[in-house]
Amino acid sequence: MVAPHKSPEEEAPIHGDVLEQIFSLVPLIHLVPSCHVSKAWNSAVFSSLTHVKQIKPWLIILSQTTLSSRVKIAHAYDPRSDSWIKITNHLPLINKPHEISTVRSSHSTLLYTLSPSEFTFSLDALHLEWHQTPAPRVWRVDPIVALVGARVVVAGGACDFEDDPLAVEMYDIESRSGWIMCPSIPAMLKSASTSTWISVAVVAETMYLTEKNSGLTYSFHSDTMIWEGPYDLRPDESVFYSVTGMLSEKLTVAGLVGEEGNVREVKLWAVKEELGSGMEEIGSMPKEMVEKLKGDSEFGSVEVVWVGNFVYLRNTLVLDELVMCEVVNGKKCEWRSVKNAAVNGGTRMVFCGGDLRMEDLQRAALSEKPTFCI
Repeated sequence: MVAPHKSPEEEAPIHGDVLEQIFSLVPLIHLVPSCHVSKAWNSAVFSSLTHVKQIKPWLIILSQTTLSSRVKIAHAYDPRSDSWIKITNHLPLINKPHEISTVRSSHSTLLYTLSPSEFTFSLDALHLEWHQTPAPRVWRVDPIVALVGARVVVAGGACDFEDDPLAVEMYDIESRSGWIMCPSIPAMLKSASTSTWISVAVVAETMYLTEKNSGLTYSFHSDTMIWEGPYDLRPDESVFYSVTGMLSEKLTVAGLVGEEGNVREVKLWAVKEELGSGMEEIGSMPKEMVEKLKGDSEFGSVEVVWVGNFVYLRNTLVLDELVMCEVVNGKKCEWRSVKNAAVNGGTRMVFCGGDLRMEDLQRAALSEKPTFCI
């Protein structure tokens, strides 16, 4: 005689504290089905994520071939479980069939494409949802793009035939009332008014543009459409290359110390209160990790992804090495070297961050769009 099937709770009841500890050892994507076993398991999952081992922001890397605008594969690094997740069927065809647009990342959490007919962008944590708007009025090749509050700002990077290479436009994603022209980028940034040479950071309703080699910085307030500056965000004269971002809700600078061809240190500084109030060093990358990022050559440029209290750094000339820093309690830096599992010859890699919640993974699983695999 076959015994009747019993629920997990009837077969082996596990008390809440023990279950929470078990769930703390399980990769995040495997906790999604666990939430649907029973009410007790669902409660234990969320209690474990709140009190035992919290969710940490993901690093997301999209792979795009040069022959198609379709991004079929993405890789996500989950620092909570120190594991890589492969996400297939990640993005739809985001442009018209005859248009091949490059997916780009800006200030770590915004993805976008720009073509002559439309501008598309993605804001959600896993970048599964894309929004379409008409293209900005000014045609641009390598613009600075940022989400500032509820407005998308596109600045500089204009084609040679445009009248104003420093032109700025803004689009309200709530009212969808079309692109409006704003005061142009200050003339002191004219020689470097593209995303290649400018680092962009956003704090609330303010966008900060920093020239990477000099630290020259201007701020733009989306509410008033007023530029302020210049400011100097180079922490000291030994820093020859810097990238700005938001770390633990503070405007922060990642800087290369030394000179081009001879990087001695990589450090992080936070702006104390507001621009002009000084900066404080919050961390220095261990020397062995600096050497890993150098690889067999030197530093090309440094790409930095800022999300939550995490910062990910990579040398654009060394594809398979990443360095992660987690800022604990706003002060202590914990560094980790990570091998890049997304490296695949012949594809572009687009780096961004995802400050996701459990609800984001549950919604993604129910949508049947992506497939997750560790």
